[in-house]
Amino acid sequence: MKNIILAFLVLTTTNGITAQGLIAVDNNIKAPGQIKMGAERISEYLPLLKGNTVAVVANQSSNINKTHLVDSLLSLGVNIKKVFSPEHGFRGLVDAGEKVKSEKDSKTGLPIISLYGKNKKPSAEFLKDVDVVIFDIQDVGVRFYTYLSTMHYVMEACAENKKKMIVLDRPNPNGYYVDGPVMEDSWRSFLGLHPVPIVYGMTIGEYAKMINGEGWLKGGVKCDLAVVELEGYTHKDLYELPVKPSPNLPNMASVYLYPSLGLFEGTVVSLGRGTDLPFQVIGHPSLQKSNYTFTPQPKPGAMEPKYKGQECKGFNLTEFGNEYMKDVKKIYLFWLIGTYENTPDKSVFFDENFNYHAGNATLQQQIKEGKSESEIRASWGNGLNKFKVVRKKYLLYKDFE
Repeated sequence: MKNIILAFLVLTTTNGITAQGLIAVDNNIKAPGQIKMGAERISEYLPLLKGNTVAVVANQSSNINKTHLVDSLLSLGVNIKKVFSPEHGFRGLVDAGEKVKSEKDSKTGLPIISLYGKNKKPSAEFLKDVDVVIFDIQDVGVRFYTYLSTMHYVMEACAENKKKMIVLDRPNPNGYYVDGPVMEDSWRSFLGLHPVPIVYGMTIGEYAKMINGEGWLKGGVKCDLAVVELEGYTHKDLYELPVKPSPNLPNMASVYLYPSLGLFEGTVVSLGRGTDLPFQVIGHPSLQKSNYTFTPQPKPGAMEPKYKGQECKGFNLTEFGNEYMKDVKKIYLFWLIGTYENTPDKSVFFDENFNYHAGNATLQQQIKEGKSESEIRASWGNGLNKFKVVRKKYLLYKDFE
């Protein structure tokens, strides 16, 4: 296998095609203002809120231009009773996996109720004084990004307690392709609740319709769901996020790399948490081949990073993420396979979380057996084709195919 450093230049290990040679030309980068967010289309959903009590599921991405959705709705006289916050908290500053505390918002005085940790699903008690729940969170289009699971449980709670739910749609920055293994039910967890591939190519509103339509809520219950659609968006469009969706996805390079690098979450490899380049660098103290070093240190959103204070040897993929990754239109396994092969003690490379990220036990086994990227990708084909048939039923916007 070629040295892992060639990952910057080569998209396959067999034909030597460079990333530059495969750049696509059919995707449009939409400038700010060319896409109208669901949250901005206030006239579409304000009538549904008049005279009702409201809860909002939101974080730092829930903005109308530069004003937070909660502040905007309060100024319009909407009777907001509480805010539900997902992983990373209402203001988006909590470490990944850290317990999110229920508290009061210092600006509005509204109670903030955590939906991360033990209480992933709003209880009947929390919903008894609420008529309508608004969900407005920026997704990044990857199955193991936990806001999808938060939405699932909110939908389920609304269905069980006969509350209306409104999803304010937002573009998916990885919504222009579909790729990866489809999750098997035996690996169902908060990192993935549905039989979808790692990259599913749908907006959060389309995904909510799929959850409802496919009967994926417990007992097959149906949520009284309304989706406020985007204006000016198609699945051929590239959308650059104006606000970082979570603490460790600070820029578009990290967002484009996330579908490929997120699989490292279930390995011994550091993804740069505790540096200025999370999800843009990969490394390990004992990696055999490298051209870059970094030392994780405590930072907001990563106060106890993996290998804190230890020098990690690895690679800086920022340039690849900025220049090429959006044009690859697939999950890139080269780094994962190469890093496994260049790790001295392969017996501890994978941890118990890897299969939950992959959505199966097959991928880990394929890598251990030395399967090539093309062989692994071929094993995804049937699952992807079946998913695409389901996906098309729920699309609200022109597709990339």
